Amino acid sequence: MSLRRYALAAAISAVFAGPAIAQDYKLLNVSYDPTRELYVKYNAEFVDFWKKAHPGDTVEVQQSHGGSGKQALSVINGLKADVVTLALAGDIDAIAEKTKKLPADWQKQLPNASTPYTSTIVFLVRKGNPKGIKDWNDLVKDGVSVITPNPKTSGGARWNFLAAYAYGLKANGGDEAKANEYIKALFKHVPILDTGARGSTITFTEKGQGDVLLAWENEAFLALDENNGEGKSKYDIVVPPTSILAEPPVAVVEQNAEKNGNATIAKAYLEHLYSPAGQRIAAQNYYRPRDEKVAKEFEKQFPKVELVKIDDKIFGGWAKAQPKFFGDGGIFDQIYQPQ
Repeated sequence: MSLRRYALAAAISAVFAGPAIAQDYKLLNVSYDPTRELYVKYNAEFVDFWKKAHPGDTVEVQQSHGGSGKQALSVINGLKADVVTLALAGDIDAIAEKTKKLPADWQKQLPNASTPYTSTIVFLVRKGNPKGIKDWNDLVKDGVSVITPNPKTSGGARWNFLAAYAYGLKANGGDEAKANEYIKALFKHVPILDTGARGSTITFTEKGQGDVLLAWENEAFLALDENNGEGKSKYDIVVPPTSILAEPPVAVVEQNAEKNGNATIAKAYLEHLYSPAGQRIAAQNYYRPRDEKVAKEFEKQFPKVELVKIDDKIFGGWAKAQPKFFGDGGIFDQIYQPQ
């Protein structure tokens, strides 16, 4: 057994060895837009898991969803989250920096830098792909309308932006100025910026705007599943040859959890995401599981794609990417002109 697995098993054992006194728990998970369906299923599983060892306890998990950046700001401004399950590490870093309610090295608290599942960015297009969209360069062709949310408020939008930028850089031999030109051209094809990924999905699927939606992979699959699979007759998923490894992280907001009497259960809530049951629920909701055995069970579900990582040299991690691309006066502010 690896050290990480041993530590996780020991932590879970400690939970089950806790006092027999019945407790009433009300846990708040502040999350980002496209995890709604995931946590409906996971919360039910976790409550069952907990009550098997603590049958006298009552457990209620409350959810809050929105654009990841907006959600982080809500926690910074006082929302009493016990745990956060957001779209990118930079948002949790901001909570740690501005509130001091969790340590700066929070990513060391759980395996895989506190990211229990991953995703990537794909294209959702109208059925039959009438605009012939196959790769990132097709997004800037005449007559193509692109739907993506606002990088200032949405973590998914930031993954979209960086995936597109990575393509622009690669297609232009590493020339940053030309990559910026590509991004600027792309956003000229974006008619509206919703605040979160789910809002952009609604704009594309329910309001009928746009030819292509830049989407979390799980969000694209959910669109196909909508109305008992009716979405399969309306949309197609196009996986570009290259995209980005999106790693949505999780963390206990330690000071809040302690004040709420939820420190132990909040930790167990996140640890259980790494269990086979938690990993299967992630995969069933179209997130890519970290557990290799569970990933093997679902390998046919997820197409293979070349993935750029946020820690690769071109981005240098969120600590560098966030201010460079999305801070005030950053590249997004420089290239985006509202329609």
